[in-house]
Amino acid sequence: MQCDYIQTMIEQGLPDSQVSVTGDGRHFEAVVINDAFAGKGLLEQHRMVYATLGDKMGGEIHALSMRTYTRAQWEKTGK
Repeated sequence: MQCDYIQTMIEQGLPDSQVSVTGDGRHFEAVVINDAFAGKGLLEQHRMVYATLGDKMGGEIHALSMRTYTRAQWEKTGK
């Protein structure tokens, strides 16, 4: 599994997202920025991202850690 493929899946499943994915082929880390996360709890935000990956989670993607932000939250991080 390639990072670019995961990034594309998330971007397609959550339109208007800014996504960055790094990893070693089985374990990945994603930063996902999307205003659709506004007003949702962290668990719900992560479920939204996991839903974009479907059956790849637990299979080809062994582990995915993520940080999710709205655009306003991201800007406050100063990154």
